[in-house]
Amino acid sequence: MDNLNYFNRAASAGLQARYDEGLRRHMLGIYRNMGIGLAITGLVALAIANTPPLAALIFGTPLKWVAMLAPLAFVMFFSFRIDRMTTATARTTFFAFAAVMGVSMASIFLVFTGASIATAFFTASAMFAGLSLWGYTTKRDLTGMGSFLMIGLIAVIIASLVNLFLGSSLLQMGLSVIGVLVFAGLTAWDTQRLKSEYLVYANSQAAEKLAIMGALSLYLNLINMFQLLLNLTGERE
Repeated sequence: MDNLNYFNRAASAGLQARYDEGLRRHMLGIYRNMGIGLAITGLVALAIANTPPLAALIFGTPLKWVAMLAPLAFVMFFSFRIDRMTTATARTTFFAFAAVMGVSMASIFLVFTGASIATAFFTASAMFAGLSLWGYTTKRDLTGMGSFLMIGLIAVIIASLVNLFLGSSLLQMGLSVIGVLVFAGLTAWDTQRLKSEYLVYANSQAAEKLAIMGALSLYLNLINMFQLLLNLTGERE
């Protein structure tokens, strides 16, 4: 009986070790895809900002609306079509989205100083890293936060659209503060969600697509925190 108990404990420990290693690889894959996406966005944005004729063509003509709305169209297309995509196609689509986002974000280099952009990005990155680590390691169940955060996100989006017509700087400041808090919470919530989803889809092709969708979720959280912090603290040219 003692030998049987020892065998069962050893088998359980082996399974746990394999699961932990698989989860580690899964999360590293998410962060790797996210990191590549961020690099693509930054390089495209810098290239456009440093090419005045191209920047003038995009942001000095009605093409600016295409640049602003294209990322949203990409996200919607990606979300509805990913089930029909291969893993390679999904990854390529994500990187294409990151490039389109770079086109949209090139305008920040025309509005804000380089120092304030760098400060906002590193601040957002530090916040993201801390919150994602907490979401990964905490024993607290964050599931209940999801609905509350989604309601907050929808409210911020609607109020931001309304403020496009009102042009209130005070409202924009308040929305930026609330938006930072919402995306901070989503970072921790998404990280724990992705960790939990791996338990269900481990060692399946679905897990590979989940890693790409997870990279998109975390990428959007960081990008939005960065933009909102830049609006709050950025020094304009």
